[in-house]
Amino acid sequence: MPAPPPKSFPEPPAEKKALELGHAFTPRFDREGLIPCVTQHADTGEVLMFAFMNAESLRATIDTGFVHYWSRSRAKLWRKGESSGMSQAVVELRTDCDQDVVLARVRIGAATADGAGGVAASCHVGFPGCFYRAVEGEGLKIVEQRVFDPEKVYGGA
Repeated sequence: MPAPPPKSFPEPPAEKKALELGHAFTPRFDREGLIPCVTQHADTGEVLMFAFMNAESLRATIDTGFVHYWSRSRAKLWRKGESSGMSQAVVELRTDCDQDVVLARVRIGAATADGAGGVAASCHVGFPGCFYRAVEGEGLKIVEQRVFDPEKVYGGA
């Protein structure tokens, strides 16, 4: 028997004050049905990554307690860590004043995949977070250390 469709979210209120100060979570998805999600380490405050959610992935995140995103390139739902084991357990979900951005405060599960060495990271390139390069003029400088070899975790995909 197929799983029931996810519960939808209520429409945002027409009144700005209700949107900004009300107690109803009414996420405002864009024309493509997406909402930006900034993901932050709950203990350190480090911004780990940025991705998009749709209603299905946001609902799955709320229902399971693990962050799910919508992959625009693959056009599918994905649970962070489904390949690497480095899942993102939700500590707190927040939304901004306009309810058009979500902040996921998370703790990262350590990978069990061979080669990851039990580290916890969010970037598929092997860094703790996706913001591992600093912009210097017209160039980029890597300012973080890789904590795992993506070839060993994901294979030669």
